[in-house]
Amino acid sequence: MRAAWYERMGKADDVLIVGTLDRPEPGPGQVCVRVIASGVNPHDVKARAGLTGLGMRAACVIPHFDGAGIIDSCGPCVDPARIGQRVWMFRVEQARAGGGTAAEFAICNANHTIPLPDDVSFIVGAGLGVPALTAHAATIGAGCAPGQTVLVQGGAGAVGQYAVQFARWVGARVVATVSSKSKAEIALAMGADLVLNYRTDDVAEAVLDFTGGHGANLIVEVDFAANQAADVKALSRNGTIASYSSPSEGMPVLPYMSFALKGATLRFIQGMFLTEHTRAIAARDITVLLERGLLTHPEATVFSLADIAAAHSALEAGTEGRKIIVTLS
Repeated sequence: MRAAWYERMGKADDVLIVGTLDRPEPGPGQVCVRVIASGVNPHDVKARAGLTGLGMRAACVIPHFDGAGIIDSCGPCVDPARIGQRVWMFRVEQARAGGGTAAEFAICNANHTIPLPDDVSFIVGAGLGVPALTAHAATIGAGCAPGQTVLVQGGAGAVGQYAVQFARWVGARVVATVSSKSKAEIALAMGADLVLNYRTDDVAEAVLDFTGGHGANLIVEVDFAANQAADVKALSRNGTIASYSSPSEGMPVLPYMSFALKGATLRFIQGMFLTEHTRAIAARDITVLLERGLLTHPEATVFSLADIAAAHSALEAGTEGRKIIVTLS
């Protein structure tokens, strides 16, 4: 099969190889998916660059956890009627060490392959995975409820766009932060009630004003270290901060009393490591929204497999709210 892989960590142009590898076969509880599109996430490029601290998962690593395609074959204990089914998939590398979706065929645990409605493209399906599951866990999974106010930091990112929509879906009011006019337009299109530019606006004061001094019940956080001072000020009493990243500082120092006096709950969300129960609930909700046409998706920038190094470089340079996808067909 055609595939991309790396045998050492480093810069995309230096370590990514495109060539031919042996096609894998599914084991018990697994399926083999003919991959049409492969989603690129920040963790994928950080792992390839050696920034996660986890080292090489295998001697030869095919990158990317997310993707979409058609089930080609099934292993033991999987209903063969699933062959030919259109699916979106996630956490693919957990099924086979080093085996991601940047290949014509990928092995995935059957319960991590979710039926993709016929009117939803493979490009969209490949972009669900980590972003949509993370956003669901950080909103609905974190107790988002009707009538609450949710602050989504980074409302134009892939996770942020879904988080805005999930919060609105359950009846919450949403404040989103962005860094530019073009990103503000994205957050508004997703349904945000108020959009703030964190570079020019006093986010905490604006949230307090928007809520009559009460504060946000839930904050979905893209950079915990950078925003914790604003977050604790903007947070309501007994509110929750659901953080899925802290790129500015991996070891932030917390002002304990500031959080304690708010009775704050801190939740740390990692889309790849959610429990099976959490994933199942999220997949159910996402499927309902897809079937009803109620989800708007990040615009995609698409690269061919031959240009996978350029895809990684594009994500590292900043995507302006767009989703990076690599196609294999």
